[in-house]
Amino acid sequence: MSPLLRNILAVVAGTGACLLFNGLLLDLLMRVIPPPTGFDPNTPSTYTLLETRHFIAPFLAHAVPSLVGGWLAARLAATRPMTFALVVGALHLLGGIAAAFMIPAPTWFIALDLLVAYLPMAWLGGRLAGVGR
Repeated sequence: MSPLLRNILAVVAGTGACLLFNGLLLDLLMRVIPPPTGFDPNTPSTYTLLETRHFIAPFLAHAVPSLVGGWLAARLAATRPMTFALVVGALHLLGGIAAAFMIPAPTWFIALDLLVAYLPMAWLGGRLAGVGR
């Protein structure tokens, strides 16, 4: 397989893993820490009912998939594995930026989420894949 095709497939696989794990983790963690009574995700005014603990699920649903997607892309890439791990993290970050504009959340959470959950975790995934050792 050509290195170019392998690198493209590494990004596609890593991004696909991000999407899959994001949905699965969010669903699972929302069952562990359910939203408060009266919360309706379609009614922005009910977002004030959320406590700090309710933001654990979305943070982990962004951080863990970035780590896994970055790891997978780095493992599959033919060349420059850390670059492709970070590409996956950047694509996931674009989704996080879009969500930050669409879903009401406290400023502290948006900042933490955008600064820590995407690129740093994809970088860590690349490191765990053995890149840079």
